[in-house]
Amino acid sequence: MSSQASRTSPQAQPPQPSTGGIGRVISASLIGTTIEWYDFFLYGSAAALVFNKLFFPSSEPLVGTLLAFLTYAIGFAARPLGGLVFGHYGDKIGRKKLLVLSLLMMGGATFAMGLLPTHASIGVGAPILLTVLRLIQGFALGGEWGGAVLLVSEHGDDKNRGFWASWPQAGAPGGNLLATGVLALLAAVQSDEAFLAWGWRIPFLLSGVLVVIGLWIRVSVSETPLFLEARAKAAAQAAAGTGGPEKPPVVEVFRTNWRGVLTAIGTRLGENISYYVITAFLLVYVTTHLGLSKSAGLNAVLIGSAVHFVTIPMWGALSDRIGRRPVTLIGSLGMTGWAFAFFAMLDSKSFPVIAAAVTVGLLFHGAMYGPQAAFISEMFDTKVRYSGASMGSQLASIIGGALAPIIAVALLDDYGSSLPISIYLAAAALVTSATVLAARETRGRNLAGPYGATPVPVPGSRRADADAELTSPGN
Repeated sequence: MSSQASRTSPQAQPPQPSTGGIGRVISASLIGTTIEWYDFFLYGSAAALVFNKLFFPSSEPLVGTLLAFLTYAIGFAARPLGGLVFGHYGDKIGRKKLLVLSLLMMGGATFAMGLLPTHASIGVGAPILLTVLRLIQGFALGGEWGGAVLLVSEHGDDKNRGFWASWPQAGAPGGNLLATGVLALLAAVQSDEAFLAWGWRIPFLLSGVLVVIGLWIRVSVSETPLFLEARAKAAAQAAAGTGGPEKPPVVEVFRTNWRGVLTAIGTRLGENISYYVITAFLLVYVTTHLGLSKSAGLNAVLIGSAVHFVTIPMWGALSDRIGRRPVTLIGSLGMTGWAFAFFAMLDSKSFPVIAAAVTVGLLFHGAMYGPQAAFISEMFDTKVRYSGASMGSQLASIIGGALAPIIAVALLDDYGSSLPISIYLAAAALVTSATVLAARETRGRNLAGPYGATPVPVPGSRRADADAELTSPGN
């Protein structure tokens, strides 16, 4: 066989994207992540509004809130462990199986929260049980993100990956929209006494219904073609005795691409911190510090999350045109300045102004978050992609989202002013800006090839046009 023939043999070709079923894959990822983020964000909202009174009663309102947010942070602490375990088995046995398991774990823990007795009923046992269930939530979510974005990224094509992969990202505001909407509705139709007595349980029990819907959709999709190809290649090498001893994926990713893990952490830091300050800490700030009703904060987040949900795929599509780095920088640099305008607008105590502050803040967040799924997926090779993407993203969640509400509450308690919180938020956004500036552009990368290969020019992009001009006759 000639060398030309070997180069064009079927074994040498990358797997073709299953574009015919991309809509079903996106639906499975989006609905699953929306449900899991609904469960996770529901806890954050309840920590600010309910759990501080029912599970951590204290004579000092901010102290009870701080304790409630500590259990909120514990969920984040479990996420890297979930990312490690789910990433390992996701790289070994497939993305789909692990996504089904994560949805079952998350939904089961959230449903059980709705049945918990409070501190008034069983004393210290109530916060302990709440904390255990929060750990299960965090463990499950640690495996969800990497699997959901890879399910889409490894089914889609190189040209539109930013757009396709941004849809699971939209599950975060989708879940927040759903959780905040249910809480806002209950707050509108119930008295504060009824909401504290039993109304808060309704959103948690609804999770059981949502999980059944999510599972029905998620089990219908196929495993990603890139994973199947990588598994077949590894099996062929093992049979031929040419592959050598196989290292655990998490060991391999830190050995061969620890820079990718660090880049993922830095890329997520400003995004993660800003999101939880804008959506979770906001509820504490407007109720405890400004003395407004919880409906004001919930409805502002509701409006902002609706805009956020719609615009995240737009930011992802823009990253397919101009690159992951420029779009992320729009968000991180914009957030650096908005960190100061945000609290100044909240202090107006005007609901339209507060809603505008949240909405613009989430627009800047979306510019960081939309391209992120494709950006991080493109940093790792197929055999370690689930582990690398999960570990990078979930390690960032510990120092980012886990601590953000706690640090913000502590700063407000110590200084009685929002300025230190604005500085904290701006500093985190600058870390992301510096990380992205130091990173390489990944747009157009062929995920079937090794990381570090030259990305494929996207037709219609400036780079593709320049390449075509340089290779045209006469040049």
